[in-house]
Amino acid sequence: MAILELKGVSKSYGATPVLRDIDLSIAEGEFVAIVGFSGSGKTTLINLIAGLAEPDTGAVLMRGQPVRGPGPERGLVFQSYSLMPWLSVKENVALAVDSVHKEQDSAARGVLTRRAVETVGLGHAADRRPKELSGGMRQRVGFARALAMSPEMLLLDEPLSALDALTRAKLQDEIEAIWRKDRKTVILITNDVDEAILLADRIVPLTPGPGATLGPAFTVDLPRPRDRAAVNHDPDFKRLRATVTAWLMEAGVARAAQSGTADGPALPDVQPITAAPPPKAYLAAQGPGLSDDRYLEFTRLTKTFATPKGPLTIVDGFDLKMRKGEFVSLIGHSGCGKSTVLSMVAGLADVTSGGIVLDGREIDGAGPDRAVVFQAPSLFPWLTAYENVMLGVERVYPHAKKAERADIARYYLSRVGLSDSMDRKASELSNGMKQRVGIARAFALSPKLLLLDEPFGMLDSLTRWELQEVLMEVWARTRVTAVCVTHDVDEALLLADRVVMMTNGPNARIGHILEVDLPRPRTRQTLLEHPRYYEYREELLNFLEGGHHSAPQKAA
Repeated sequence: MAILELKGVSKSYGATPVLRDIDLSIAEGEFVAIVGFSGSGKTTLINLIAGLAEPDTGAVLMRGQPVRGPGPERGLVFQSYSLMPWLSVKENVALAVDSVHKEQDSAARGVLTRRAVETVGLGHAADRRPKELSGGMRQRVGFARALAMSPEMLLLDEPLSALDALTRAKLQDEIEAIWRKDRKTVILITNDVDEAILLADRIVPLTPGPGATLGPAFTVDLPRPRDRAAVNHDPDFKRLRATVTAWLMEAGVARAAQSGTADGPALPDVQPITAAPPPKAYLAAQGPGLSDDRYLEFTRLTKTFATPKGPLTIVDGFDLKMRKGEFVSLIGHSGCGKSTVLSMVAGLADVTSGGIVLDGREIDGAGPDRAVVFQAPSLFPWLTAYENVMLGVERVYPHAKKAERADIARYYLSRVGLSDSMDRKASELSNGMKQRVGIARAFALSPKLLLLDEPFGMLDSLTRWELQEVLMEVWARTRVTAVCVTHDVDEALLLADRVVMMTNGPNARIGHILEVDLPRPRTRQTLLEHPRYYEYREELLNFLEGGHHSAPQKAA
């Protein structure tokens, strides 16, 4: 029996159509995941179901009755935590209980509150305030608050997207366990295909907006509970993952094409100021061929911070040698020192002990020979995309002609699909477009070393796929030596020649190095089809889920 039905639902904001002719029926006790691109209307859809918005046409029916507004039978968990900062965990949950269960006495409401807090594993933290909680614990409070309402249906609007990979995996397991216990109807909005497959009975994609509609539903006929490592050996999981991914990538082709991919001007044959060779003494000491094999060297790299409780060593003896033109992914859990290593090689953080040598010169500060793409694009909002790129180009090509510098900026902006948007101000660009500008700016510097600090971490996974393809296409043209910090296993494998796995902090170091022997050029689809891909993936997942602490290092 259908607990929820959407019949011919459409919704626009002003002249912009968001959803068009949505027809959806959800059975009682069913777990449905709705996936789609940013801007495809996923949140608008959940708001219509929650009664926070009304459709322009069509109807949203709950047990055959029109939804006229929010109600306690639909518990909603948002992407942001939305907690009262001055209230404790218990008091935040009690707000919902007191509002919904007014007919019960205070003792009964107290029982409901405690049960909800304990269900999400926060019994030990019931008296803490939000500022004393981690991101994952705050999101647990959101789940407890929704569960305390005793809803018939849980509506989850990308509740885990702001969390690190380990916390996200733990909460996915808890969501699935809660669902199996009570068999409440659940609608999960997500842009993570793996999350959808691990949790849902059915996956329903939204086509790219504007005017998004529903694509074909995919049934997830895998036994429960689903173990994220074990499914790597399940042919049904692999087949479903490839099918859903292929559909979404094909659906995104038209949207990507709209951003413009014209070739633009030819790249001028001019040298940046960073192209000077290493000192002669260094070259003589290295001998023939050694400098390319040891182009970037980390030697016993250590970083210690002063704290009120004494010195805290975050990175402890990081040793690695990289070849010229090599692409390395640096992976590990939050707090393992990945970004700290990147900050030191970028010259943005001091080295406590040890050293870093790039192309024969020890790094002792920031410089244009190292280009960094941060998680947040860091653009000047009042400048255009072109002007943001030109800031760096003018710095590293001071002897080039003005027209040549302009061609360099336009060339890389066209390579990242911004031919038609380079004259728009950064403030007018989407997050994905801003990050494209950041990538173009980095490559336009012609750096000796490209540093990527979770460059796609703030983007939905589908936009991330697009930009990974853009990054690989531009990198293939330059073969610049690159280090990418990531917590995404698939991203690490897609991009890298080697994946360097860091142990959990503090005192983090290299725990293991995986050689990725997969042919280039790579695409996500060919990666899913390669016989060794799931073998590599399992090795990374096993390392990350093993909770490694200061494991012995493998020789670089």
